[in-house]
Amino acid sequence: MINILRYHSLKNLNTFGVDVRAGYFTEIFSEIELEQILNYDEFKESNKFILGGGSNVLFTKDYDGLIIKNFIQSIRIIDENEKYVIVRAGAGVNWDDLVKHCVEKNWGGIENLSLIPGTVGAAPIQNIGAYGQELKNVFYNLEGVFIESGEKKICEISECNFDYRESVFKGDLKDKFIITKVSLKLSKKPEINISYPSVQEEIQKRKISKPSIEDIRKIVIDIRTSKLADPKIIGNAGSFFKNPVISINKFGNIKEKFPDLISHPVDKLNVKLPAAALIEKCGWKGKRVGNCGCYEKQPLVIVNYGGATADEILNLASSIKSSVEEKFEISLEPEVNLV
Repeated sequence: MINILRYHSLKNLNTFGVDVRAGYFTEIFSEIELEQILNYDEFKESNKFILGGGSNVLFTKDYDGLIIKNFIQSIRIIDENEKYVIVRAGAGVNWDDLVKHCVEKNWGGIENLSLIPGTVGAAPIQNIGAYGQELKNVFYNLEGVFIESGEKKICEISECNFDYRESVFKGDLKDKFIITKVSLKLSKKPEINISYPSVQEEIQKRKISKPSIEDIRKIVIDIRTSKLADPKIIGNAGSFFKNPVISINKFGNIKEKFPDLISHPVDKLNVKLPAAALIEKCGWKGKRVGNCGCYEKQPLVIVNYGGATADEILNLASSIKSSVEEKFEISLEPEVNLV
């Protein structure tokens, strides 16, 4: 029996801790329950939002519609050989639990993505990435359901339009498609990825000559813990803005004024800049405005010190965006999903 709650508080279901409510709220634990709820006549015309871990979302107001909390579980092997294993996980599985499981099995490819908050179902929507790895590099396929028709579909990588923190699920299929399972192709003979400078530094500090994927996971967890705000202690949704991509020529002009600003190559024509550095140079690091502010250790993270409304957070984000645009002529885009 599916339990549907009316005017349900979402305060404890989003890591920002914003106190908003859903017109209707339910939890589903299987694809059968998802099919049932989508077939309810009373919700046929309602807006619907699929909630995972609530770690990359800012609810800007009460939600006028049905919020479905996805708890579809299971982790299983669907294919393997001596080199690779294809792992399928339910969309409701905690992402870091999946990473931990795979590292313990010595299946490589997602260890650098350790401790990223959220669920497996949210990972392809964002094309999550960190410390030199991206989901698209190990993505095999995913399964899901169209909200309006109930039609099931398997999406191959060519259909997902993966880009930097982007996918078709944030674009054409936003609010139209529900991911139920995600499959990843991982290596049984992992290639260690230490391309990220801070990971290299930690390996040297720890004097690890031949790092394993377990070593990489521990290092990434330690780095993230030292830099990022724990949402269990202080409300936040991780990085609020994307790292902007600009042309090499434009970066050359900026570099003349700010010679210490670093960049990372994207292709022959473009580079990616650390948004945190831009925000810090505008004086926002550690700055508090009312009940919210920029985290003292990582200015890319907007935090809720307690009682902040969505409007307060949005106003702060707008002020940060404006100051970066004025100083660098670069427009920051939110990484957080605004609902």
